[in-house]
Amino acid sequence: MLSSTVRIARKEVVDHLRDARSLISSAFYILMGPSVVALVAIAVQKSNRPASNPGFLLQMAVVFTLVSSFVGEMNLAMDTIAGERERRSLLPLLINPVSRLEIAVGKWLATSLYGVGGVILNLLGFTLAFTVSNTPISIAGRSTPLIVAVLFGLVPLALLAAALELLISTFCRSIKEAHTYLSFLLFVPVSIGMFLAFFPQLSHGGWFLVPMVGQQFLMELSIRGEGTLLLRSAALGLVTLAMTGLVLLGTTNRLRRDEIIYGN
Repeated sequence: MLSSTVRIARKEVVDHLRDARSLISSAFYILMGPSVVALVAIAVQKSNRPASNPGFLLQMAVVFTLVSSFVGEMNLAMDTIAGERERRSLLPLLINPVSRLEIAVGKWLATSLYGVGGVILNLLGFTLAFTVSNTPISIAGRSTPLIVAVLFGLVPLALLAAALELLISTFCRSIKEAHTYLSFLLFVPVSIGMFLAFFPQLSHGGWFLVPMVGQQFLMELSIRGEGTLLLRSAALGLVTLAMTGLVLLGTTNRLRRDEIIYGN
């Protein structure tokens, strides 16, 4: 199983690297958040208003970072299933002696690679944005919480996002249709970020273990340097990975359906 899965993943990664327009588009959306935050920081500084507390900039950065978990892999997710259905190139793959699970996992690995890469690019962009705009933010004393937030929060979230986007793509017959539905998916982290801004008390109790909700609070706590929350962070990561596995099983079952195999 491993060799077939790796071959499928490698093929998807290499094929997507040839699409320069898709890569540039993904990078543009990923770096849009850091650009907006940098412009806001510069505008506030030039207005001569007291802005010694950069908390509102950090709140914006958290939301944009969560969105980046869904953006980096989106173009590949919509092309690897919905695009292949549209080009009628998915059927030859499905009739090969390769299990549906191997196909789903292989495509998910490739998609996840771009998702994690998008998160890393977004974090590098914010680092540059805070530096260029001379924002008084220091990661001294926050490096350990931030590493925990990335490893147990953002990375599992990117893996879950890749699985969700692949599952949604199986319901679409064309890239245009997949683009429409996956664009709606981007509103989920944005809506959660806005909702939690009005109801911060949800960070207590079991809500911390809900994917996307937990990542929001984990990032906010880490940038404030309020401890690593290692056990809760690890639990959040495990819950997110478990949900990722369930979504992958759903994608595998979708690939067995007749409309996927024979329909267009």
